[in-house]
Amino acid sequence: MATETVLEKGTSIMDPLKGLLLTYFMPESCYDTFFLDFNFLDVPCLKIVLSKGLGIGIILGSVMVKLPQILKLMGSKSAEGLSFNSVLLELLAITGTMAYSIANNFPFSAWGEALFLMLQTVAIGFLIQHYGGKTGRALLFMAVYFGLLAAVLSPATPMSVVTTMQASNMPAITIGRLIQAVTNFRNGHTGQLSAISVFLLFAGSLARIFTSIQETGDNLMALTYIISSSCNGIIALQVLYYWNSSSEQQKKKIE
Repeated sequence: MATETVLEKGTSIMDPLKGLLLTYFMPESCYDTFFLDFNFLDVPCLKIVLSKGLGIGIILGSVMVKLPQILKLMGSKSAEGLSFNSVLLELLAITGTMAYSIANNFPFSAWGEALFLMLQTVAIGFLIQHYGGKTGRALLFMAVYFGLLAAVLSPATPMSVVTTMQASNMPAITIGRLIQAVTNFRNGHTGQLSAISVFLLFAGSLARIFTSIQETGDNLMALTYIISSSCNGIIALQVLYYWNSSSEQQKKKIE
C-alpha cells in the first residue's frame, strides 16, 4: 500500500532550507507568506527577496569586479591612462560607505561589496605607483591607508565624523570620476582601463540604488549610489566611444 506524506499544519517542504532563507533572503513573515500561505505575489516580500538577492549577487560579483583591471595592469606592467588621484578619491568614497554602514548596523547584504572593492582598489593604487617607478611611495600609501582605516572603523570614532565621511562621498566620487574622464579625453583613449571592471561597477552601482532604498531606507546612501551610477556611466560611455582608439594607440606604439 502506497504511503502518503502529509505535511503538518505550519510546516513546509522548504523547512530544511528555512534557516538559510531566513538568514540571507527574507524575514520569517515572508517565509510564511511564500511557503505556508503560498502567496508568491506578495509585493512587499518580493521586494525584500529581490533586494537581498541583488545584494548578495553584488557582493559575490565584487570579489572579482576589479580583478580584470588588476590583471590588465600586471600583464602590461603599465598603468598608462589610469589616474592615481581618481583611485584615491574612489577609495575615500568606498571607505566612507563602509564606515557609515558599520556604524549604522546596516545588513552586510546592503554594503558588503565595499570591503572587497576597498581591497582591490588599494591593490590598483599600489600598482599604479609601482609601475610608475615609485614602489617606495606605493608601500607608504598602503601603510598610511590601512592605519587610517583602522582609526575610522574604531568604535571610538564619533558618529558625526562617519556621517561627514559619507556625505563627502558624493563630491569625492564626482571629482574622482571626472578626473578619470578628463584623463581619457586628453589621451584620446582609455589606456589600461579595464572595460569589464568599468561595466560591472556601473551595473553594481545601479542595482545598489534599489537595495539601499529597500534595505536601509537611508536617503544619503541612496543618493550616493545615484551619483556613483551617473559618474560610472560617463566612464562606461567613454570606454565604448574610445573602444577602437585604444587599439590604434597600441599599434602606433608597436610601430
